[in-house]
Amino acid sequence: MLPLALLHGAQGKPMLVELKNGETFNGHLIQCDNFMNLTMREVYQTSANGEQFWKLPECYIRGNTIKYIRVTDNVIDQVKQQEDAYRQQNRTSRGGNQTNEQGSRGGSGGRGFSNSNRGGPGTNRGGGRGNDRGRGRGSDRGRGR
Repeated sequence: MLPLALLHGAQGKPMLVELKNGETFNGHLIQCDNFMNLTMREVYQTSANGEQFWKLPECYIRGNTIKYIRVTDNVIDQVKQQEDAYRQQNRTSRGGNQTNEQGSRGGSGGRGFSNSNRGGPGTNRGGGRGNDRGRGRGSDRGRGR
């Protein structure tokens, strides 16, 4: 599970964020972006030495200042279940074209080869970019004729 997927799944849920300078923030995640910048609401900020506390209605935390994030176990389980369901749903569409016998770059002149051509001499190398063009220069090109 990727950290950003976990953060997107934790939106609206309570979490604890500790910064590299030791300050902590407890609140509900409103939003996160691809740089792991967080916007939180109903936040309790604690100083690095643990002696001062502030209650903030909303705060923004820059992603590169974050040391770690702690979310509840049920959020982790919920995100994991969603990812597993997504994988199961998309598992059958993996591995190329299911309805066509061509390979992943199939079609006429592609690199893929048809399953019906297996076993014949040179069948896996034919095609290229043209339909009936051979490889190399040929007999009548580049020889000064």
